[in-house]
Amino acid sequence: MSPGLRSLLSESGQSSVEFCLVSAVLFCIVSGIALLWRALSSGVFVEHAVTVASHHVQGVAPGLIADIFLY
Repeated sequence: MSPGLRSLLSESGQSSVEFCLVSAVLFCIVSGIALLWRALSSGVFVEHAVTVASHHVQGVAPGLIADIFLY
């Protein structure tokens, strides 16, 4: 067997493996972007931010008012 043919046979599946790995990573990235898009369009992040902000304002309001008037 010639050296060129031997090197060709030893690397015969490399491109297929690389294609599978890159395809899997690309699929994960696209799926993550789609899930993020869906969460943003349904308003989950905005709802969570409003809930957290209202709890924060309720707990800090007395101290905040005192800070405003004492300034």
